[in-house]
Amino acid sequence: MPVALYALTAGAFGIGVTEFVIMGLLLQVSADLGVSISAAGLLISGYALGVVAGAPLLGAMTGRLPRKTLLLALMVVFTLGNAACALAPDYWTLMAARVLTAFAHASFFGVGSVVATGLVAPDRKASAIAIMFTGLTVANILGVPFGTWLGQAFGWRATFWAVTLVGIVAVAVIAVLVPRDKTAEAGGDWRSDLAVLGRKQVLFGLLTTVLSWVGVFAAFTFIAPILTRISGFPEAAVSPILLVFGAGLVAGNLIGGRMADRRLVPTALGSLVLLALVLFGMTFAVHDRIAAVVFVGLFGAAAFGTVAPLQMWVLERAAGAGQAVASSFNIGAFNLGNAIGAWLGGLVIDHGPGLGAVTWVAALVPLAAFAVALWSRRIDMRVVADTTSSRTAACPQ
Repeated sequence: MPVALYALTAGAFGIGVTEFVIMGLLLQVSADLGVSISAAGLLISGYALGVVAGAPLLGAMTGRLPRKTLLLALMVVFTLGNAACALAPDYWTLMAARVLTAFAHASFFGVGSVVATGLVAPDRKASAIAIMFTGLTVANILGVPFGTWLGQAFGWRATFWAVTLVGIVAVAVIAVLVPRDKTAEAGGDWRSDLAVLGRKQVLFGLLTTVLSWVGVFAAFTFIAPILTRISGFPEAAVSPILLVFGAGLVAGNLIGGRMADRRLVPTALGSLVLLALVLFGMTFAVHDRIAAVVFVGLFGAAAFGTVAPLQMWVLERAAGAGQAVASSFNIGAFNLGNAIGAWLGGLVIDHGPGLGAVTWVAALVPLAAFAVALWSRRIDMRVVADTTSSRTAACPQ
């Protein structure tokens, strides 16, 4: 794989750390800024909503820029945003800095996906996307635990200064290693880019992504109470078990990319079914400690096994103008799924069957994603059949 891909991976790593590390620093942030833990938790929701909002805003404003220039600009925004987090004197300044940082998230992964696929042969595109997203998975395994330790040892601001340093390194390696566009994207304007969202198949792809990750985060948001209250693990065991989840993320991400390169449609559809089956199986597995650990790893693999196939699914349906915008919107769709999934899991716990039912309810949502993707595929086949019939009828006998 081209070394430029690993420059994108470095950027993905930094973004992954800044998104998730706040979860381990909520107590420190709430105590230092004099807010409740629940208010500190809104810093996670604010970031997710910033990602969703950043996709259309930056997509409309930057669609004509050369992609390398855009990637560098996004990493500068990310770096400055983390520096602002480290310097934030109060809660609302920190929230604003988090939202600013999140704006770069969707566009970086969206544009980065397009750049990554352009660096490799056509039969390696999904694998290229998977390698870029490996930065996100490694952030969960190594970056977040280290950032949490750093924040607990030296204060939460030290963590954001460390991520700022990662951003500076990412800017440097992208500037050196990623090839510059020979030309900016030609023709059209932001209106023509956004017009890609009027394509029915692109919208089906975005809906599939949202639904799949509603299921993922409905379960993952509450993985700690599931492990402690149902499986019977002590709280100290949760972090080591989450390392198993992180290892599953890396494996599933790379395997999903390779399989999608071979057969995209079966991999995309199959990954959704696998995710549903694993979530459903967790309902029973969490009652046994060994089985619970095994299924946490399988859950990580099944969750990120969907990422590269779903990203390629949208990219193929948005071929041509607006591809980078559609790709960025799909990253926003993942994060919208995160937010809705956390809400759904909480609803099941507070007003539904309870904590033990979260995983099987979560399993139903990827099945809905599978139904949407299957319906979209049938429309694809119908269009191809109609086109073939029209050409046949037009041919002289």
